[in-house]
Amino acid sequence: MTPEEETITVDSGDDWASTYTATDSEVTSLRSSVFDYIYENGRRYHAYHAGAYWGSNDEKSIDAMDICHFLYGLLLHGELYLAPLQNPKRVLDVGTGTGAWAIEFADMHPTATVIGTDLSPIQPRLVPPNLSFEVDDCCDEWTYREPFDYIHVRGLYGCVADWDGFYQQALKHLVPGGYIEQVEMGVVPTSDDSSHVGTIYEKWGKASLESGDRFGKTLRIVDESKQRIIDAGFVDVIERRYKLPIGPWPKNKHMKTLGKYCRLVVEESMEMWVMFLWTKVLGWSRDEVEMTLAEMRKAIRDPSIHGYIHVSVVYGRKPDN
Repeated sequence: MTPEEETITVDSGDDWASTYTATDSEVTSLRSSVFDYIYENGRRYHAYHAGAYWGSNDEKSIDAMDICHFLYGLLLHGELYLAPLQNPKRVLDVGTGTGAWAIEFADMHPTATVIGTDLSPIQPRLVPPNLSFEVDDCCDEWTYREPFDYIHVRGLYGCVADWDGFYQQALKHLVPGGYIEQVEMGVVPTSDDSSHVGTIYEKWGKASLESGDRFGKTLRIVDESKQRIIDAGFVDVIERRYKLPIGPWPKNKHMKTLGKYCRLVVEESMEMWVMFLWTKVLGWSRDEVEMTLAEMRKAIRDPSIHGYIHVSVVYGRKPDN
């Protein structure tokens, strides 16, 4: 792991060369309209609360999300979570996506009841018996009857308009002493040696932040989650920050491996990340977006650009009283 303040050393010599059972409850209270997907600009989007989330949910997106889950595992050296959990009985995974994290957690904690929620019903049907998936919007009022011991949040940047309200709901639905943990990735590529200056990385970061601001759902939560969680009333709040290199340019072996997979994630995900926001919110044409994507594909394979993005992991505890 590389601390936030540590400079990543460039490798100048790099040549860049369970047994599951099917359940009837994996998706709860589904209406038929949930599966009536929306298709735009060659991508498929969720129908439930259409337009609330910018990301597509087609097969290409699903593959990219699974690769990203693997990348997070590498970044955290195989750890699924950092909060000091002790035999959690009820666990909520908000924005579960493909359900990869929830499935691993349920396998690891077979006595825990795990619920994964998302706007899209794209999770597998074969899941651990202690796991269920629900189609739900985390921005609506939470109606769970029993509190949770642990609430996991990952990759909700650009998904929530009222983060303070979100954290208040999380606090309300945790048992005293329960934990929230949030993992977020930044959208602004940068570098320690200014090699990103004057490149497409700057345009990408500026357009991404602007699109989130106009959409009314910030993409800056990677830098804001810690303080907002503190302000919500959580205690013992800890933040771990990481630099995630884009490409195998670092000298350090672990960072080089991270860079290879991060570049793959960016390659597979970049269209999903921006197509909706930049066309619907910024008013760009599809051709303008495609041209920018082409520039990004070239930049992430340029060994002279030593770019990385920030990742934050924040966890905090609900007070005992």
